[in-house]
Amino acid sequence: MVNADIEIETLAEFDQVVARGSLSGYRIQSVNLLERTFALLAADTSAAVFLGCAMEPDASAKVRADGALVFPPVPDLPFNPYRGLLYSPEELFDGLPDGYEATPDAGAYAWFQETATDRDVFSSMLRSVHDDAISDALDEHLAAARVVGVMGGHAMSRGSADYRGAAELGRALTRSGLTVATGGGPGAMEAANLGAYLAPAPDEALAEALELLAKAPSFEPSVSDWARAAFAVRDRWPGGGDSVGIPTWFYGHEPPNAFAAHIAKYFANATREDGLLARSTAGAVFLPGAAGTVQEIFDAATPNYYGSRGEPAPMVLVGHTHWTQHLPAWPLLRALARGRAMESRIALVDSVDEVPGVLASMR
Repeated sequence: MVNADIEIETLAEFDQVVARGSLSGYRIQSVNLLERTFALLAADTSAAVFLGCAMEPDASAKVRADGALVFPPVPDLPFNPYRGLLYSPEELFDGLPDGYEATPDAGAYAWFQETATDRDVFSSMLRSVHDDAISDALDEHLAAARVVGVMGGHAMSRGSADYRGAAELGRALTRSGLTVATGGGPGAMEAANLGAYLAPAPDEALAEALELLAKAPSFEPSVSDWARAAFAVRDRWPGGGDSVGIPTWFYGHEPPNAFAAHIAKYFANATREDGLLARSTAGAVFLPGAAGTVQEIFDAATPNYYGSRGEPAPMVLVGHTHWTQHLPAWPLLRALARGRAMESRIALVDSVDEVPGVLASMR
């Protein structure tokens, strides 16, 4: 069984390992090795695997002769299928001064639109390899974290009371020692990541940030203006708190938000949805939303019902009227839970202020 200890994902890690004289059995993942030809010629690379590593021809020939497997970089792609680390907001929004269309995020979405229906096995393989690499990076990043998922709709507008509440929730959860994970998009997702980002800042920073963001209340009609407002907040309060966003290019018309410190962006939405909920081991909070949030409620309820992931993870629905009248998911969830281990792990509250205490009581 392969473990993360034999994965090399940065040039610094490569230099540390190669100094010991052997790369045998290691997986070197998306590291530029063009300036490490001598090291590769001198090291034992038998049984190594090189995933998307740029190398000089002499080095490539030598490691292949050693018996290493070499998966070369794929030219002309707007993304790296072999990446070893999660995305950052700066990486996905690079080029934003020239408009969102100039960013790597927009480029990957355009590629996905072009290839998603062409039935080209090579394109589908690249998407799968990328998503698997992202899952591996996400697992490594969250290995020691207590993760709480915050789910909610993309339509929640900056400047609204609900947006403020979601941001306050993200801040409170982060300050309590939890790692907030969201679907990584706009609306409630952005608000929760914003709260986590501002958790180290003074309390009054949130009100000022909300005022700045309200100048571009939605990603429609201009993703560029919406994203620039977010980066203005980041510039005003640099070095924000940690959180995770898990968006998808399947819904690429909804851009990722810039407040998640680490972004696990997928092509396959099903992989993204299941991955977000499976990693929310400290529980999941469901803010008012529509069809997507309803789906997430029951995606979380199913393994809790069957016990397929062990002890049921807490589930907290926020908004009594919303979840009992507008979209009555709560009565069905409560009926499913009756008489099962998950019964004591579900709750319905009226306010985001109640969520941290309810989650704490379920630990």
